[in-house]
Amino acid sequence: MVRVYLLAIILCFINHVDSKEDCFPPGWLKSVSLSVKISKAGFHRDLQYTVEWSDTDHDVQALLLQKMPSGVYLDEYQLETLRRDTGLEVLLDSKVDLEAPEYLSSGFTALVFLSGAREAVVPVHGRYHRPSDSSERVRVDLERPRLLLRSDQCPGVRGVVVDAPCTVSNHSICSWREILDLEGDAGLSLELPVGDSSMIFSVCVVTVLTTVLSCVYLLRNIWRHGSF
Repeated sequence: MVRVYLLAIILCFINHVDSKEDCFPPGWLKSVSLSVKISKAGFHRDLQYTVEWSDTDHDVQALLLQKMPSGVYLDEYQLETLRRDTGLEVLLDSKVDLEAPEYLSSGFTALVFLSGAREAVVPVHGRYHRPSDSSERVRVDLERPRLLLRSDQCPGVRGVVVDAPCTVSNHSICSWREILDLEGDAGLSLELPVGDSSMIFSVCVVTVLTTVLSCVYLLRNIWRHGSF
């Protein structure tokens, strides 16, 4: 009888500890939602992220992992300015060449931290693509970002665990829980204008003629009015 009583106490204690360590119970996870929108037009757009969840008695920090294809880029200097001015917190997993065209670039991942707010606006810029003779625009597809959550009050992380930087300024690795099965669109896309390759010859001819005539005009005036 005593053994049964002790076993019951131990099981209750284990269940109590487990429930306290589980900061993200299944019922609460159903309240988590993520929406992503693209605003503005042309080569310079904004990605608008909004994450929502129901009230909880502990702090919750969110991190978005957004894969960026070679057709777009983020300006790290602009992100640094926005961090100082607006508090936007974004890390890039690799160096980004701002001048390279799409066909000479590679994709990268942006880490968007939502430490104080549940929304963020991240500026994204389109790269120049190869000219085309069949289309005036090219489509660039963006994958849906991965949503990670963690809490400093819960050292144990359950579910799908992902190692990522703790904060935008603290690059120590923390364990985050990835939130799966979120409702919403599978991804987003944007269209960018491309050059017309059928106009290459005429553009080159006009450019060369304009350059030659301008040089002749300048040399003629220098020879007539200049002093040597």
